[in-house]
Amino acid sequence: MAVEAKICGLSTPEAVDAAVRFGARWVGFVTYPPSPRHVSTETMRALGERVPKKVGRVGLFVDPDDALLDEKLATGALDLLQLHGAETPERIAAIRRRTGRPVMKVIKVATPEDLERGIAAYGSVADRLMFDAAEGTLPGGNARTFDWAILSGRSVPLPWFLAGGLTPDNVTDAVRMTAARAVDVSSGVESGRGVKSIELIRAFLARTASL
Repeated sequence: MAVEAKICGLSTPEAVDAAVRFGARWVGFVTYPPSPRHVSTETMRALGERVPKKVGRVGLFVDPDDALLDEKLATGALDLLQLHGAETPERIAAIRRRTGRPVMKVIKVATPEDLERGIAAYGSVADRLMFDAAEGTLPGGNARTFDWAILSGRSVPLPWFLAGGLTPDNVTDAVRMTAARAVDVSSGVESGRGVKSIELIRAFLARTASL
């Protein structure tokens, strides 16, 4: 069974089309203005319309208020909400109830204790988890890995994604070490900060399809 791959931080029709064409299971749109991958509401709407139903569309949010969630969800372009900030378990539960959308909470990992705390806090309120590197100036897309051995042999009660510094060159080792069945990439398929490479998207998805 191939590892599911999410290509995050997509901002152009060409990149979205490449992710779909080469086999991404998920595509991600960033709604965080400080990020070079941020897209406007109208761009998100247009990009989301290009995605076939077999591919899930994910919105990346950082501590969003209800008004922002309502604005982005009104585009009809989001199937899953990825929360990358300091959202509490109570806020996660409230967003799920209010929006009716499944929620993925990102856990920043630097130590085994980070992993355990994150699972304990969010394992009963989120629909999915994502484990990402704790270091970096942005909430995600910092091209930083963490010690994958922290996840080796660890049972997680929810479906989960591995993220943080993945590339076509290291994703095979990352999956073998962690047994991840879903991976997320953004900076690792870019030719420049925020600029997606069609060739790197193709290479990354070819690697995950073979795992």
